[in-house]
Amino acid sequence: MKHIVAALAALLVNIAGNVVAPAAEPPAPRAVDLLAELRQLGLIGETPPQARVLIGEGLAGWRKKTGEWMNVGGAMADPANERAIATTPGTGVLVNGAKGKTVDLFTEAEFGDIAAHIEFMIPKGSNSGVYFMGRYEVQIFDSFGVEKGKYPGIECGGIYPRWINNRESEGHSPRVNAALPPGQWQTFDVIFLAPRFDASGKKTANARFVKVWHNGQLVHENIEVTGPTRAAAYNDEKPLGPLMFQGDHGPVAYRNLRVWELKRP
Repeated sequence: MKHIVAALAALLVNIAGNVVAPAAEPPAPRAVDLLAELRQLGLIGETPPQARVLIGEGLAGWRKKTGEWMNVGGAMADPANERAIATTPGTGVLVNGAKGKTVDLFTEAEFGDIAAHIEFMIPKGSNSGVYFMGRYEVQIFDSFGVEKGKYPGIECGGIYPRWINNRESEGHSPRVNAALPPGQWQTFDVIFLAPRFDASGKKTANARFVKVWHNGQLVHENIEVTGPTRAAAYNDEKPLGPLMFQGDHGPVAYRNLRVWELKRP
């Protein structure tokens, strides 16, 4: 009986609730040594900050309301539907619901200057994004093999444009298209500095993506963002804000989310 239960637990459940045969889940690309990068940039000393792990039991550590987000054991492209995600039981992977569309997910904690490691997976044609401080987006998009996006910043790994005078503005395409095929796990490694304000609240420095790596390839360096990007949760700018994971643009899975807080004046 135990063998039967174990076999059933290993099966996948697709978005329609149907049981499908399990498939191998490939590992994500090798992560960047963020601590070494931070030391080289002078952003940390010899004693590194401790990593904060964002995914624990259930949805602890995430702001209510969490909509249809669920914590599962594994996620991969559904072999029965290339535009959907199949999951396995357990914990450690966040998926935006059985329908692949729900509310955006926010950390309870708020951050300023951080380094972040993010692993994500999307099926064919899907779309998501990670908003630093809930305001500044690094785009997730199925852009595998795409030579040129519709506009700068729409590509996977792009810094999404702002919306100014009814048009996209200030978007930044990645230096290279590092996107993997849909259904494969991918990585972002990001060093981000929050905007700065004086005692009166006036902004003295823009938010800045110091470095962004996509699947281990450097795709951005020293990109300033003059204000919140399009579809941000907030239109203002603050010294602190949550990480936001977009949940309403298509199926997406996240795992191994880690943040290092940087103590800068």
